This record gives sequence, C-alpha cells and structure tokens, in this order.
Amino acid sequence: MKVLLLEDIELLGYFGDVVEVKTGYARNYLLPHALATIPTDVSVKAIAEEKAKRAEERKLLVEKMTDAQKAVEGAEVVIASKANEQGHLFGSVDEKQIAENLREQGFVVPDDIIRMESHIKEIGTHIVRLRYAEELTAKITVVVVSEDGVPEAALAAAKAEEEANAPAPVEQQANEQTDEIPADVPAFDDDTPDAEPAEDKPTEQ
Repeated sequence: MKVLLLEDIELLGYFGDVVEVKTGYARNYLLPHALATIPTDVSVKAIAEEKAKRAEERKLLVEKMTDAQKAVEGAEVVIASKANEQGHLFGSVDEKQIAENLREQGFVVPDDIIRMESHIKEIGTHIVRLRYAEELTAKITVVVVSEDGVPEAALAAAKAEEEANAPAPVEQQANEQTDEIPADVPAFDDDTPDAEPAEDKPTEQ
C-alpha cells in the first residue's frame, strides 16, 4: 500500500515522500496517528512547497553535522573522578559528562549522539564513538584520571598485583601440572661416562 508521509520516519522516509508499506502498518499505525495519508495529486501538490523547504533544511543540517564531525574527530576528553587504589571508580563516567566536556572545548556535541556500551568505571584511556547520523560518526579519546591524584605508577602496580593474585585458568593449571617431573623418576645425566671397552686378552699360542 502506498502512503504519503506527513512526518520524517526513520528507516522509512522523509516528509512528502510516497512510500510502499504493508497495509496493516498503514491502517493501524500511520494513518490513525496522522503520520501519513493516502497520496493523491491534490495532497502531493499541497505539501510540495513544504517538502522542498524541509529538504533544504536537511541539507544544511547535514553540512553542519559533517563540519562538527570533522572537528571533533580524534578529540581528547580528560575527566577526574574519585577512585580506589586499584583504579576502580566509586561512580562512573556517562554520556552527559563527556558531551559537556566536549562542549566546553567548543565542539558541537548533543548528549544523545554519544554511543557507549556501558558507563566508564575504570581509570585509564577509553575510545568512545559519536554518531551524528547513520553514516556520520567520529571517535574520541576519554582519559579518566583519579580525582585524588593517585599516581599512575601506583595504580599500575596495584592492578598488576591484583592480576598476579588472580587464580590461573584451569587450562594453564593443567599445563603446569603436566610439565612437572615426578620425584621418583630418575633424571638422565648426559655427563655419565660411557662404559669402558673390554681389555683385549692375549691370544693363546
């Protein structure tokens, strides 16, 4: 079923586009919510001017977003947060904090374009992605440091100690046990002298 979109709908089309959709989707959702209408010569012409206006606005917006994406690409954000000696944050660093930091640096970054699988909870360097549009993204570096000024060397030492005390994987333990030589198995000594040759006996005449 063909419908004339009266709003921009993600993954479907923009205002003024005539698109093909399933009949149930049109009758049960798009039409009742005034998101689309049945296309006719009259309805298409009635919104033609508004469609052209919005298309121009989208073009300008894409240009601005492209400029913003190019400007912020590779930027660095430094955020101080309370952490313990192991480098674990007492709280976390979220999208809003990162966006605010970038805006303070002069970049155009709305809160909702920050893409993170989860909030940052560790001291260190993290790569974060920004999504201005479906195919318009940028990557930035977020460096989280301790608010209490714990030296990085101390954090690294604490983390190394934590990893050293962690139980070894089962496979590694099995390999270590296999490599051990039982105490009751004699070791071979390459320095053991060879057996002496038998003395030649005189030939009886």
